[in-house]
Amino acid sequence: MKFQTAIDIDATPATVWRTLTDVESWPAWTASMTKVERLQAGDLGIGSTARVTQPKLKAAVYTVTECEPGKSFVWEMKATGVKVRASHIVEDRGEGHARMILGIEQTGALSGLISMLYGKLTRQYVSMEAEGLKKAAETPEAEAEKPEAGNA
Repeated sequence: MKFQTAIDIDATPATVWRTLTDVESWPAWTASMTKVERLQAGDLGIGSTARVTQPKLKAAVYTVTECEPGKSFVWEMKATGVKVRASHIVEDRGEGHARMILGIEQTGALSGLISMLYGKLTRQYVSMEAEGLKKAAETPEAEAEKPEAGNA
């Protein structure tokens, strides 16, 4: 299963990135997450891990496998028979606007079965995350925050 969605956001790419990489705040702006716990301190980067708890799904530990600060990150999780790869891309649309592209791909021996059972829910969650990120990044508070070192 592979699914991708894109959404235009009326906020700077730096604001979108800052909102996106504050992964522990995700449950505040998307109902698709009940808890996200970083497993180490510091900026989100290659090797960073987080335990993600979502409604109707088993908690999973995601590891960042690719990261271009300010622009994109990919994190992955592996479970019996399946590997999930979630991509997060921030594009600069100019004049203080951004586009967020979220993608998810499931591979492995059980990915077909998991897609049949959870495909609709997965697509719903990715769409909810895109909409939630848009609303969170477009708030005056998000735009007013100063970039943190390493996150700009």
